[in-house]
Amino acid sequence: MNTGNDTNHTDIFQIRGLAKDYQMGEVIVSALRGVSLSIRAGEFLVILGPSGSGKSTLLNIIGGLDSPTRGEVFFRDSDLAGYSEARRTRYRRQHIGFVFQFYNLMPNLTAEENVELATEISPDPLPPAKALEMVRLGERRAHFPSQLSGGEQQRVAIARAVAKRPEILLCDEPTGALDISTGKVVLDVLDNINRRFGTTLIVITHNASIGAMADRVVRMMDGQVRNIVENERRQSAEELDW
Repeated sequence: MNTGNDTNHTDIFQIRGLAKDYQMGEVIVSALRGVSLSIRAGEFLVILGPSGSGKSTLLNIIGGLDSPTRGEVFFRDSDLAGYSEARRTRYRRQHIGFVFQFYNLMPNLTAEENVELATEISPDPLPPAKALEMVRLGERRAHFPSQLSGGEQQRVAIARAVAKRPEILLCDEPTGALDISTGKVVLDVLDNINRRFGTTLIVITHNASIGAMADRVVRMMDGQVRNIVENERRQSAEELDW
């Protein structure tokens, strides 16, 4: 995780001609069809698209959870497509934080203990209590998931991801299970992490209004990038109207 407030606009990812095919019985389904995209270090990027547009597949490949059928995904000067499984695991541990729609917290562990799990695989983690303070849950660190609201559980999941000090934070529908007011709190936390630490933040969603918070918005359809829009000004979470 970077420690300055300045956004570095050099590219952290270069994606070229990316394709992903799945064999479904006798049928080949193309989840990605020739995606090319550059992602800047430190930017807040929103990837919009309906279900089946390929956005989750793209995020999984960027995050090292999946590998492409064809094409290149350069993380700086290293092509993820050629990584072995062991190297992909190291890449995920050292560089990537994940936040999903469903929180995947351990129910028998406190908020602090859930965050601590992630710090055990990081060479230079944040103290779990500090990570929880960053997401405004310092006073709730001894509570179990069943004692937390959905929005609070999602913020614990964000703290767990951030505690690794990742360079890149990948969020798959992070507000998909939340109401509007709770979703805005979660988005404000993510926005603050991006601005404060220069963490590259990539959020995929079907909610077009969230795009107003981003530096750039990528719209996907049928496994392809349809257009990319650069925002003149990033809105705050509170300004969103959805």
